[in-house]
Amino acid sequence: MKLILLNKNCKRITVSFFFFFISVCVAFGQSEKPNIIYILSDDQSWTDYGFMGHPHIETPRIDELAAEGLTFTRGYVTAPLCSPSLASIITGLYPHQHGITGNDPEFTFEKPRYQTDWQTARSRLYKDYLDEFQKHPTVPQLLQKLGYVSFQSGKWWGGHWKEGGFTDGMTHGDPKRGGRHGDEGLKIGREGMTPIFDFMDQAIADKDPFFIWYAPFLPHSPHTPPDSLLQKYLPKAPTQAVAAYWAMCEWLDITVGQLLDKVEEEGLTDNTLVVFVTDNGWIQDPERPNRYAPGSKQDPQDMGIRTPIIYKWPGKITPRMDTQNLTSSIDMAVTTLEAVGLDPLPNMQGINVLDKKALSKRKQIYSMDFSHDMVAVEKPEQTLESRMVISGSWKLIDPGAANGDNQEVLLYDILKDPMETKNLADSHPKVVKKLLASLDKWWPGGSGPN
Repeated sequence: MKLILLNKNCKRITVSFFFFFISVCVAFGQSEKPNIIYILSDDQSWTDYGFMGHPHIETPRIDELAAEGLTFTRGYVTAPLCSPSLASIITGLYPHQHGITGNDPEFTFEKPRYQTDWQTARSRLYKDYLDEFQKHPTVPQLLQKLGYVSFQSGKWWGGHWKEGGFTDGMTHGDPKRGGRHGDEGLKIGREGMTPIFDFMDQAIADKDPFFIWYAPFLPHSPHTPPDSLLQKYLPKAPTQAVAAYWAMCEWLDITVGQLLDKVEEEGLTDNTLVVFVTDNGWIQDPERPNRYAPGSKQDPQDMGIRTPIIYKWPGKITPRMDTQNLTSSIDMAVTTLEAVGLDPLPNMQGINVLDKKALSKRKQIYSMDFSHDMVAVEKPEQTLESRMVISGSWKLIDPGAANGDNQEVLLYDILKDPMETKNLADSHPKVVKKLLASLDKWWPGGSGPN
C-alpha cells in the first residue's frame, strides 16, 4: 500500500513539476518577446535634427536614440503625404496596393472643408478606401497572434483604433465628433503622455508584450510650442514662423524623451525595439506661419520624402550610423515581424534591414506622389503625380497623369546635389532609360490595387 501511495505521490509530483516547467517556459517566452514602439514624427524635414547637422534645432533625446541605434540617414517614406505614408508603415505595402493614396476623397461640397457636414460626407465616400485598406493585415493585428497588446495614439486615418487592429487606443473616428485623422489621439504629446503610460502600466501588470503607435501631432501645425521654447529660438531664426517650427521640433524631442524615460524606469529598455521615422517632410515658409514651402510636403523632392530611420534594440542591434545603405519605411513591417519570429506576408514589399545580406543586395528603393484628394480606389493612377526611384547616388522623378506642373523627367545626383537643383536627365540618357525601366517593372502606374 505504501508503495502504491508512494507511486501515486510520485506521479503527482511529476505532473506538478511538468506543469510548473511549462509555465516557466511560457513566462520565459513572453519575456523574450520584445516590446515594440513606433515613434512617428509628423511633418519634419530630414535635416531638422541635431544629429543630422541642423545648426540651430536641438533634439538631444532623438540624437541619443540615433547614437544608440542602427540609424539610416538615407531613409525614405513611400509618399510625401501623411495618410498614405502611415498606411504603408503599418501594412508594409505601397499606396497603390493598400488603396490609401491621399488624405481625402475628392468631392464637391458647398460648405467649407473640415466642418461637421463635410466630415460626414467625407466619411461616407472614404469608406471604399477604408474597406480596401482593411483587407490587408496590420502590424498590430499580426502581433496579436503572439499575445501582444497594442495602443494607438496620435495621427491615425483608419477610423476607430479597433479598425487598425489595435487592442486599445485613443482615436474614435466619428465624423460627427471631428473624426478624420486622429481626433482624440492628437492630444498625445501636446497634452501629456498619460494615456500611453496607463496602457504600459496595464500591459506590464498583465505581463503582456506590447506594441505602441506613438504618432503625435508634432511638429505638425498649428505651431504652438511652449513659450519657453519659442523664446529660445526667436533670436536664432530669420522669422517668427521659422522659430515656431524649430521650437515644435524640440517639443517633439522632449516627448520622445518622456516616453523613453518611462521605458527605462520600468526596466524595459533592453527588451524593447524602438523604431523612429517621419511620415513626410516639411520646409517652413518663412513668411506664413503654419505653412510649408514648395518642394517639401506633397512634393517628390527629398525634402518631401527623405527621413532618418532608427532601429534601437540593446544587445540585439549593434549601434551604427549608416550613411550609405538605402532604406524605406516600407521595411518597418517586415523588420518588426521577423524580429519577433513571424514570417512577413508574401505581398509585403520591404526587407528586414537587420539582415545584412538583404540590405547589401538592395539596389534601389521607390516612392510615389499622389494628389491630396483621391478619385477612385480602383484607379490610383488617375491621381498619380510622380513615381520616384533612388538607386545609388541617382534619383529619378517620373511625372504621372495628374502632374499638372511638370511633365519633364527629372534626374539628380542626390549625393552631390541633395537639394535637387540641377536636372541631369539630358546628359545621362542611359541612366534615365535604366531607371524608368526599373520603375515600370515595379509599378507601371496603371495596375490599380493588388
